Amino acid sequence: MYTHILIATDGSDVAKNGLDHGLSLAKALSSKVTIVTVTEPFPLMAGATATGWVAGPEDINRYEAGQESFAKGVLVSAKAAADRAGVAADTLHVPDRWPADAIIEVAEARGCNLIVMASHGRRGLGRLILGSQTSEVLAHSKIPVLVVR
Repeated sequence: MYTHILIATDGSDVAKNGLDHGLSLAKALSSKVTIVTVTEPFPLMAGATATGWVAGPEDINRYEAGQESFAKGVLVSAKAAADRAGVAADTLHVPDRWPADAIIEVAEARGCNLIVMASHGRRGLGRLILGSQTSEVLAHSKIPVLVVR
């Protein structure tokens, strides 16, 4: 049924639940797995303040290097979890993108037929203020999405 599962993770404890569930499902179905993490672009609004400070190239480079290092740690940990579960998995970091868009694009480009991701399950104002990448993926993906809480 599901032959290629994309598992999205940001390295959080909540996302770990989604990773573990996705790996268990992949093992049971003998599915191929791609694990993806996405890091967002440099926050432009953070670069301009009332004091007139504007982020320079060094600030942006430092931010991007930090994001790359963070993503590498997330993916090394996720790959180790896949290895422990006995599931072969490819890993991918997509930098400078909004997570929901990148997750959907990667799933489509790689021919995945299921996306697995976790959700905090926030409701009401908390969801509106914080946003929800999972909700965005659910709203826009043509590929089935399994949400783990």
